[in-house]
Amino acid sequence: MARKLRVEYAGAVYHVLNRGDRREPIFRTNRDRVLFLNTLTEACRKTSWQVHALCLMPNHFHLVVETPGANLVAGMKWFLGTYTSRFNRRHKLFGHLFSGRYKALIVEGAGRGYLKTVCDYVHLNPVRAKLLGPAEKLCRYRWSSYPAYLMPARQRPRWLRVDRLLGEHGLPCDIPAARREFAVRMEARRAADLGKEWKAVRRGWCLGSQEFREALLEKMQVRSGPHHGGQGRRETEEAWAKQLLAEELKRRRWTVAELAQRRKGDAQKLKLARRLRQETTMTLKWIAQRLNMGAAGSLANLLRDAEKNNNM
Repeated sequence: MARKLRVEYAGAVYHVLNRGDRREPIFRTNRDRVLFLNTLTEACRKTSWQVHALCLMPNHFHLVVETPGANLVAGMKWFLGTYTSRFNRRHKLFGHLFSGRYKALIVEGAGRGYLKTVCDYVHLNPVRAKLLGPAEKLCRYRWSSYPAYLMPARQRPRWLRVDRLLGEHGLPCDIPAARREFAVRMEARRAADLGKEWKAVRRGWCLGSQEFREALLEKMQVRSGPHHGGQGRRETEEAWAKQLLAEELKRRRWTVAELAQRRKGDAQKLKLARRLRQETTMTLKWIAQRLNMGAAGSLANLLRDAEKNNNM
């Protein structure tokens, strides 16, 4: 059976969820959770993702993410693959960490309350899972973006965007009084019976109005024609990487031939490789081939040595 189509477009909002293989833990220690968040930071830098809500549970995670660049698939492939590799290396394991394909519910983000529903669902997940006692404040659960919503902007991760959720709660300003009111409202939501509201988050493929659903169906019909597929998405990501490379060559006044003539360990080539690695989802093999820097393993060693020697 063919997989369901992933709908991608600029500005799309998704509720992403993935569980551990056989429902086993995806975090063994708090160091693993920090590793996950650090990897997410890298993914957001590469893809320009904006995170509206996040919650790490013992054997799964929730992520409400907006994709300005229509790049959920490429970004998730890098993100989950990289975290799995780092987790396995840390614990001397191999094989799958996550159970199959991640779920990605498309959410209407037009200010009609659907973003509020899904973000509140994510932030209240520790309560539903009984990871907090009745007397414990919701902010006591540290592995969620909720505590960061109550902090000043300078203390939050750069990838966390709070204005849209606060706005859907009727709190248009990110000021101390608004953050305190947000906390009061979330504690009230925690005590309410929200079963019917959560049902729409748990089931189906999109969360939004009828007009939103119809617009998505139209997009899917257009994109499911003979020219649609993973290759097209890969070409879009590759086009961005090629554009970035062309800009860097122009800035340095290099031709492609001059790039090829420079030695593999050239400091400027290493800087270029590092930027491609940080800001795109291209593989080390692709970068090494484009920059004439040998095999992927050799490039990985060059980048690692340059980092150690503080040459980048």
